[in-house]
Amino acid sequence: MAITTALFAWWRWDDGYLWRRRADCHRGDGPGGGDIRFFRWAGGAKKAGASWLGAAAAIFGAIAGALLGTVLIPIPVVGTLLGACLGAGLAVWAAERMMGKSPDKSIKSGVGASTGVLLGITVKFSIGCLIWLTVAVAAFGDKIVLSF
Repeated sequence: MAITTALFAWWRWDDGYLWRRRADCHRGDGPGGGDIRFFRWAGGAKKAGASWLGAAAAIFGAIAGALLGTVLIPIPVVGTLLGACLGAGLAVWAAERMMGKSPDKSIKSGVGASTGVLLGITVKFSIGCLIWLTVAVAAFGDKIVLSF
């Protein structure tokens, strides 16, 4: 999204549609924003009572689950999302059980991790859609005709 916005700004620079600052702002996350997403994933597990090992397991479980889900459930987006949620939940559950926590607490931590991953991905996707819409309107707003 950032590259296409920057290319459009460069291509139509003299028309005044976009400015360098606007192309920079629509990057989505800002520098390191993808890394922050991982900490949000761990936050869901930590908030549900997981240890730091369980929170770290949420990150690696979500990544591994997303990769496996993409391959095993070949429905675009759905397989990746389900895989990430299940991977985070199962990884936190396993890590918490290895640490000696009770099954109930481990399950609660796993559900918290799954919920954190689901909310994190959903919110990020929604924000990305809004950014895309903003860029599209900024780029082609004069050509959009709404008729009621």
